[in-house]
Amino acid sequence: MAGPGRGVIAFLIGITTFFNRDERRFKKQLSVYSAVIGVHFFLLGTYPAGASAILNAIRTLITLRTRSLWVMAIFIVLTGGIGLAKFHHPVELLPVIGTIVSTWALFRCKGLTMRCVMWFSTCCWVIHNFWAGSIGGTMIEGSFLLMNGLNIIRFWRMQKRGIDPFKVEKTPPAIDERG
Repeated sequence: MAGPGRGVIAFLIGITTFFNRDERRFKKQLSVYSAVIGVHFFLLGTYPAGASAILNAIRTLITLRTRSLWVMAIFIVLTGGIGLAKFHHPVELLPVIGTIVSTWALFRCKGLTMRCVMWFSTCCWVIHNFWAGSIGGTMIEGSFLLMNGLNIIRFWRMQKRGIDPFKVEKTPPAIDERG
């Protein structure tokens, strides 16, 4: 039961990730989700998925520090190597494609563009999970697809009205009463 319990925790962390308008918080929460779902996959005995999720968690944290093309290339090669090593059916390429494009998005894109590319990546995972018969995985990724899609529309509408949905509002520093 520990595996499914962590799956529920991962779901709750993941579903709220897409509400974050601040990209740093978005990436941090996405990394936590990836780590928790990675542990979930390991406990279920699906080691390639667990390794991929842990790699995603590390990759996402690293994008907070660098946008280096070299670092991005390393993660793309690692993802391709891990994904292609166990390739047996064309549908199994979808998570590899999804992870590679999300790696590119996290290193090279910002704002709405990053969200749209991440949405495409999620589409790849939903199709794969459905094909693989993973009901929980399909539900989690399907929920992410819906939540991120709704937020993309909301953020796009904000941009049309001239509002930057990704501008982080800072609280002004406290005023010292001594002057």
